[in-house]
Amino acid sequence: MIKENNDGEFDFENRIVAPEVIKQDSPDEVDYSLRPKTLSEYIGQDKVKENLKIYIEAAKRRGEPLDHVLLYGPPGLGKTTLSGIIAHEMGVNLRITSGPAIEKPGDLAALLTGLETGDVLFIDEIHRLSRAVEEVLYPALEDFALDIIMGKGAQARSIRIDLNHFTLVGATTRAGQLTSPLRDRFGVIHRLELYTHEQLCDIILRSAVILSIACDTDGAMELAKRSRGTPRIANRLLKRVRDFAEVMGNGRVTKEIAQIALDRMEVDALGLDTMDKRMLTMIIKGYGGGPVGLETLAAAIGEEAITLEDVCEPYLMQLGFLSRTPRGRCATEAAYRHLGFEKKDCGGQMSLL
Repeated sequence: MIKENNDGEFDFENRIVAPEVIKQDSPDEVDYSLRPKTLSEYIGQDKVKENLKIYIEAAKRRGEPLDHVLLYGPPGLGKTTLSGIIAHEMGVNLRITSGPAIEKPGDLAALLTGLETGDVLFIDEIHRLSRAVEEVLYPALEDFALDIIMGKGAQARSIRIDLNHFTLVGATTRAGQLTSPLRDRFGVIHRLELYTHEQLCDIILRSAVILSIACDTDGAMELAKRSRGTPRIANRLLKRVRDFAEVMGNGRVTKEIAQIALDRMEVDALGLDTMDKRMLTMIIKGYGGGPVGLETLAAAIGEEAITLEDVCEPYLMQLGFLSRTPRGRCATEAAYRHLGFEKKDCGGQMSLL
């Protein structure tokens, strides 16, 4: 079961297709070896990459820091990697933190005053900054200055501290939760899209070379098709399939080995796992295809409602397997066909094909 931890984030330890970083991911491999260092090495997100290349080159010609950048989109698509590439291409240092880690204005002030001219500050999950911290960030982004209040009551006085010009790269999976004043202070805003199978195949082949894994193109494509359009999941599946290849085969990741391994991990041809299929099956078999309320559905399959809404529904809706209506969730015709069910009438009665 996926549970929510004390920080309000989900613990995906047992879910192989979780887009967030989980304990199965080796920090050394994921955070360093597998991350490209330059735009030329970065695969996918062509429009974002082309525009960033122009912005970076223009800033370097003017001898100025890059304007502040906001990257948003589903987790696991390369927002952190792009922040490292921006710093590398600009030839400056990178400082990495996250919204929940900056608890009070003093924490932010310590980060900002330690930046050199042109440095890149990356704040992950920037929508989770507290209101007090966000207020301090506004003048830092616009005027490169910090307004600090010293003392209390009648003795209070304001001190302005000048900062070196820096670039803030903010990343969020929920752009809608950003306040308008914060969003408006970013000069470059880009959305990262899900990757195609061909792009994921190239990423898997690149990762296989770095990790010294023998991998066929057909095997890489099989992994790509089941990776839910997310490079992080693709790299995780590659490392798990490698284990099967070493024990059950000759160490080479082929299409056959990939199919066997992924089937045993209960990841189907479209990347759906057990939880996704349990949710759809309950809607179809238990509630005639819907509509069914989210709380009712969560109670029926023994999961939290917020887990289904944030973890399962986005990908199922992207596939066209699930629809939201004012009355509840409904399974679509495509979901019936994928799971092997057939609608017999408009009431949602079904039978196994």
